[in-house]
Amino acid sequence: MKSAIVLVVATVAVGTAFAQTYVRPHVTKNGTYVEGHVRTAPNSTNLDNYSTKGNTNPYTGQAGTVQPNYAPAPAPVYQQPAFPQQHCGYTSSGQYVCR
Repeated sequence: MKSAIVLVVATVAVGTAFAQTYVRPHVTKNGTYVEGHVRTAPNSTNLDNYSTKGNTNPYTGQAGTVQPNYAPAPAPVYQQPAFPQQHCGYTSSGQYVCR
């Protein structure tokens, strides 16, 4: 049991580490110096960004202020279930059966 807990904690810690990336110090095109910092890894959503509302930056303690961008869920596509053809009817004994 103890090793299972250690494994879960280690897995969560590694998963969190992979979701972050370090940005080296640099100077922007307009001449502004930017300190090196850690940010969430780039992806197609802002739901896991430190700056998004509901999230808190673990390094600075600042709460997020950016509105989350929820992607609309794709419309479900209905497909007729593929059942084999059944033949139903009454047997000579009066029982209704499908085959």
